[in-house]
Amino acid sequence: MTTRILVTGGAGFIGSHYVRTLLGPDGPGDVSVTVLDSLTYAGNPANLDEVRAHPGFAFVEGDICDTATVTRLVQEHDEVVHFAAESHVDRSIDGGTEFIRTNVVGTHTLVDAAYRAGIKTFVQISTDEVYGSIDSGSWPETHPLRPSSPYSSSKAAGDLVALSYHHTHGLDVRLTRCSNNYGHHHFPEKLIPLFVTNLLDGEKVPLYGDGGNVRDWLHIDDHVQGIELVRTKGRAGETYNIGGGTELSNDELTRLLLKECDADWDASVLYVADRKGHDRRYSVDCTKIRQELGYEPRVSVEDGLARTVQWYRDHRDWWQPLKQRAAL
Repeated sequence: MTTRILVTGGAGFIGSHYVRTLLGPDGPGDVSVTVLDSLTYAGNPANLDEVRAHPGFAFVEGDICDTATVTRLVQEHDEVVHFAAESHVDRSIDGGTEFIRTNVVGTHTLVDAAYRAGIKTFVQISTDEVYGSIDSGSWPETHPLRPSSPYSSSKAAGDLVALSYHHTHGLDVRLTRCSNNYGHHHFPEKLIPLFVTNLLDGEKVPLYGDGGNVRDWLHIDDHVQGIELVRTKGRAGETYNIGGGTELSNDELTRLLLKECDADWDASVLYVADRKGHDRRYSVDCTKIRQELGYEPRVSVEDGLARTVQWYRDHRDWWQPLKQRAAL
């Protein structure tokens, strides 16, 4: 029997890779997918070209805050995997209104419709940024939420709204919190694609502060693996951290990217004023998803970065118009 999955934000970076994976040759084979995406600046229809002709694929351009559209679509599906979000921290610092609207109001619109339609499973895709900053050790899923930016605050609020529908109404809500993702099809405003595309164009890369901020890096292949484990084997009402297992300072990451792009530090790196409220270090404890669901990251950061840089070398026609349009 085919499971009908509604994927919100499925034209974006991670959502589109999830859809391509589900409907690809190594996918489960027993699913159909409808993508709901409003095609904001970070949503690219070309990200779905690979699966557009698949008989189990459908696309709807629409807003997750549109109750009528959401209600109709949710009633036609068995499960929801919710990626749709405003996600760029710098943009949220400039103005948080759209982040609250999409990440809080939109999440409520979806989860309420899911409850009323009797959806089997609702997977909320979130971020480790909701935990705030940690000087040492790693956050378990039970760590208090201490978000620092309008972006992470809006995601934390959306998480709590979604989980409240499990605790109050018994809806099967499963929540994932991932570390920093990287890979192909990543909109060139985030650190890795911005740095790679700048370096490929012979431009400088802007390194915040002293370059000492530390992140755990997760390849999108491993993230999708973790999401599928949660969707198919996770427990209702539970939260699962998904990490890549490789912590790098921004300075260390920049050196790796310079090496892959055959660029020189002195000629290519420009230190810039640090971002407001910039969390110093993130680190997620993935013990729970490893022990319960058998998750194990498979892509090393060396291999993942090499593949990512090569993809941007080979797909200038994908990213160059995006940078020109956004004036990044």
